[in-house]
Amino acid sequence: MRLVPFVLAALLVLVQAELWFGKGGVPHVMALQSELSAQLAANDVLRGRNERTQAEVADLKEGLEMVEEKARRELGMVRPDETLVVVSGARR
Repeated sequence: MRLVPFVLAALLVLVQAELWFGKGGVPHVMALQSELSAQLAANDVLRGRNERTQAEVADLKEGLEMVEEKARRELGMVRPDETLVVVSGARR
């Protein structure tokens, strides 16, 4: 009968050791939670970028205004009846 309390205490120590130092322990769970919050923040940024890209694709599919704007901005294209004026440098 004197052995039962010691065995129960040893089992309690083993369970506590697993809780604090094991794979599912408190420090490991806290590290995973911080990693999860960082990943969720990165996902939000990427989700916003995806939404902007999807809106741009929809604009390109629907009308020519977006295509014309991109051609003017990125390729420097002008219409035949337009004159392109480039102002470079700023006065101080």
